[in-house]
Amino acid sequence: MAAEIFVDTSAWYPIAVEDHPDHGWLSDALTAAIGGGRRVVTTNLIVAETYALLAARTGPSAALDFVRAVRKRPNEVVSSTPELEDRATRWLGRHWPGYGHPDRVISFTDAVSFEVISERGIREVLTLKQDGWFLGVAVAGEVGGGGQVYPRGGEPAPHMPGR
Repeated sequence: MAAEIFVDTSAWYPIAVEDHPDHGWLSDALTAAIGGGRRVVTTNLIVAETYALLAARTGPSAALDFVRAVRKRPNEVVSSTPELEDRATRWLGRHWPGYGHPDRVISFTDAVSFEVISERGIREVLTLKQDGWFLGVAVAGEVGGGGQVYPRGGEPAPHMPGR
C-alpha cells in the first residue's frame, strides 16, 4: 500500500482559498506529498465540514468545486461507518474532556479522524491545529512516533503522548 497523508479541515479550507494566509505553504506541502507518491486521505465528515466553511465564507460555487475535486485521485475519502463511529465514541469517552484539557473540545469529526489514522497506520498529517493534541495522537500515539507532520510554517511539531 502507498504511504498516506491525512488532511483535515484546517488544511483543506486554506488550500481551497487562494487568498488565505496559509494557502501557499499548505498547497506546497500537499503537492510535495503527492509528488512523493503519497495517497491523500480524508473523511466524508471532513469534506462536510470544509464544504460548510467554504459555502458560508466564499459561496456555494467554491464549496461545490472543493467537493468535486477532493473525490478525485490521488485523494481517498473514507466514509464514516457505524463501527468507526462506535470506536470514535469510545475514544471520546476515554479522553473527554479535551484529551486532558478541560477547556478543549474534541469534535466527533476529529475522533473519527483519529480512528481512521490509527486504523490505516497513517504517519503524516496536514493540519493547522497548533496545540498538539491532534498531532500528538496522529503521530506519537498508536500510529507510532517518528512520522512527519506539517504544522503551520512547515516546522516539525512537538509530539504528545499517545492514546
